[in-house]
Amino acid sequence: MENGEKTKEKRTQRDYTMSFKLGLVSRIEKGEFTYKQAQQHYGIQGRSTVLVWLRKYGNLDWSKPIIHTMSQSRETPAEKIKRLEKELADEKLKTKVLNMMIDISDKQYGTQIRKKFSPKQSDNSRKKD
Repeated sequence: MENGEKTKEKRTQRDYTMSFKLGLVSRIEKGEFTYKQAQQHYGIQGRSTVLVWLRKYGNLDWSKPIIHTMSQSRETPAEKIKRLEKELADEKLKTKVLNMMIDISDKQYGTQIRKKFSPKQSDNSRKKD
C-alpha cells in the first residue's frame, strides 16, 4: 500500500457470512448492482459464486431460464408500420382466397359453410330470457 494506493484483497469462500450473502443478493435483486458489478466491487473471485447465491437465497424463479432473442422492439416506427402493412396485406389475401374456396365449395358441392344469420331470434332463445 505504497503512495496511498489501495489494493483489493482477494477473498476466499469462508470469508462470506450468511448475512453478507443475503445482503448482497438483496441489493442485486433491488437493482443496485448487477451480479458482475457486485463481484468486482466486493472482490469476489469465482465467476459463478454470486449466481449460485442468487439461485440459492434469492426470490427470483430460476427454474426456467430466460432466453433472450432478437426482439422486434429495435424496429424503428417506420419499419414497424411497413411490417404491419405487409402482414395486413397477407391476411387480406388469405381471407380473399378462403372466401373464394367457400364460394366454390358452395356452388360445386351444394354445401352451406357460411352460417346464415337471421334477424329473428329462435323460439328457444326467447324462452330462456
